[in-house]
Amino acid sequence: EEEEDYMSDLFIKQDVRPGLPMVRRVKEAIQKEEKQKEANEKNRQKSIKEEEKERRDLVLKSALGNENKGFALLQKMGYKSGQALGKSGEGIVEPIPLNIKTGLSGLGHEELKKRKAEEKLENYRQKLHMKKQANEQAADQFRIRFKTKQEERKMEGDLRKSQRACQQLDVQKDIDVPKETWFWIKPEEEDKKDEEDKEDECTSSDLSVSEKLHILTAYLREEHFYCIWCGTTYEDSEDLSSNCPGDSAADHD
Repeated sequence: EEEEDYMSDLFIKQDVRPGLPMVRRVKEAIQKEEKQKEANEKNRQKSIKEEEKERRDLVLKSALGNENKGFALLQKMGYKSGQALGKSGEGIVEPIPLNIKTGLSGLGHEELKKRKAEEKLENYRQKLHMKKQANEQAADQFRIRFKTKQEERKMEGDLRKSQRACQQLDVQKDIDVPKETWFWIKPEEEDKKDEEDKEDECTSSDLSVSEKLHILTAYLREEHFYCIWCGTTYEDSEDLSSNCPGDSAADHD
């Protein structure tokens, strides 16, 4: 074979820019692939269902002709194409649409599916309703617990206030020992020393904060004519009963 002449016109006219051969090969491959897809689509055999659907769509799109016996009979009776049915033309204009059944399910299957879907939706709504009720109940219980804790803290504060007042008033009357051990607030040093005996004292009294507050309030009113909510020491029981609203915080509110 003769060697290629690098100075010839054929060689010089070739496009030798970098990357162009690769781009050209990619384009050719894409075009070849598209042509192959088109050929495969043309050569692909349609399924029986696809052929039936195409034939059915073609027939439904085409208007009825004189070769149709039913249409020919209507024309003999005076019917014209595009006219509504009925003696006075109040009937339908378009034919009743076909409802083609393509699945293999039996009669009533669609109704069953619809009923199951409705039941599923109803169950979902009931779950949402129950969840909403549970959240509302939890919120109510939280509010009740929060309110109860607030009331307990308030009663504990009133009890400490009553204990300080009781100790001060007892000392003024030269009472060295409280009537009940919990009538006075223990000093911090004694509390530290008696930490081991604290549980025994609590269990021996078996009194709640509200019960202690009620007993101590009655003691302060009877012994010292004093009301912690008024912050006043009255002259006698008659002065206390006539000027003090009551023996609880609710009475003073």
